[in-house]
Amino acid sequence: MPSDTHYFLLTALLGLPLEAPAITVHRCESASGHLTFTTRGCASADTQSLQEVHTYLPGTMVPLMPEADARQPAYTRRAPTIVGQAQDTCGNLINARQRREGIINQRVVAGMSQQDVESALGKPDKVTVRNSATIYRYDNQRGRSAHVEFDEKGCVSGKAKSRTAKSPR
Repeated sequence: MPSDTHYFLLTALLGLPLEAPAITVHRCESASGHLTFTTRGCASADTQSLQEVHTYLPGTMVPLMPEADARQPAYTRRAPTIVGQAQDTCGNLINARQRREGIINQRVVAGMSQQDVESALGKPDKVTVRNSATIYRYDNQRGRSAHVEFDEKGCVSGKAKSRTAKSPR
């Protein structure tokens, strides 16, 4: 059975105010720009303004930012913009995967550069230059040979009848 003190405390809690009163604070600004907030008052040389400060009870929520508008999205999706892309001197005729597979399989594909061909087949046995076109010749011991022709940009020129050439080695 609860005692009389319990009833007294319960009655006292019900009698508490629901809102805390606002407190007036003096905002004092000196000539040098120094700010002071006080409940007493300002010095005679300071400019004074009164401000109300509301104290909040525990459990009350005060929104710091306004609610977002649900009808308007925060951002709109756009297609990504490509800022920089590697530009091959051969006009990007082949992609990196085709270039890599050609080098690994020792095959020459139209669109490869001279450096790619040398990576795939090694240094040529003979180099011929005619009318701004370069021809690499690769020979093996059995009499077989391969000719790789480059255009004026240093790219393997694409012939209609043969797009790839196998290494003679």
